[in-house]
Amino acid sequence: MAGYYPPVGFHFLVEFTDIDTGDNDQRFQSVGGLSVDIETESIIEGGENRFKHKFPVRTKYPNLVLKRGMLLDSKVIKWCKDAIENFIFQPSDITVKLLNEEHQPLHTWKIVHAYPVKWSVEDFNAEESKLVVETIELSYNYYTSE
Repeated sequence: MAGYYPPVGFHFLVEFTDIDTGDNDQRFQSVGGLSVDIETESIIEGGENRFKHKFPVRTKYPNLVLKRGMLLDSKVIKWCKDAIENFIFQPSDITVKLLNEEHQPLHTWKIVHAYPVKWSVEDFNAEESKLVVETIELSYNYYTSE
């Protein structure tokens, strides 16, 4: 595969299916948690003392972590605050798209049934000159990738 270059990881967008968001609510600094583990169960066989048999049981997905510069007027943050402050949970499907230089999707992850479990803002520090970054942590059922 001469001439192949892997895609860059800094050109992406995040779309919330069930939240009417603007362009700013689709832009994030980072997306983390797009991984999956397979849980296993160990079975001990009588007479076999060298090892335990391990069998796959189910998949396990970590929380999705989204970071960006703080937005003052955000429908995504309103959605998070409704869940955290008012305990009103309205799960949303989320699509993460890795984009090419023409802003076309190269790869897509579809996160199913996500809802907020944590919202935080980085510490303020008068000795540093940096943006205020907010972090949104979401629990979800599973994702598919295309």
